[in-house]
Amino acid sequence: MDSKVEWIEAEGFPYAGTYVGPDAVLQGVFMRLGTEWDGYQAAPDEVLDAGDTIVGLGHYSGRYKATGKEFRAPFAHVFNLRDGKIVRFRQYTDTALFQAALR
Repeated sequence: MDSKVEWIEAEGFPYAGTYVGPDAVLQGVFMRLGTEWDGYQAAPDEVLDAGDTIVGLGHYSGRYKATGKEFRAPFAHVFNLRDGKIVRFRQYTDTALFQAALR
């Protein structure tokens, strides 16, 4: 990741918002995924190479610890690269499936 990476989580996603910098992404997204979910996965099914833009298509799955509910949701991840580093990430997913697991 670039030191000023812009990481955008989808509206309606439990961690929605824009995080700037690797530490903000780690604390705001990945640490929470690792502590609030059991077996959380983002499994890519296909990766599309468009030069400095990479698109990953796949699905998320896991069990939300607070409710014990499991989910599976499709995703599209769009990565913009510069000099081999991620400078921007955008997440697209069916956030209703996440919200159902949270309730």
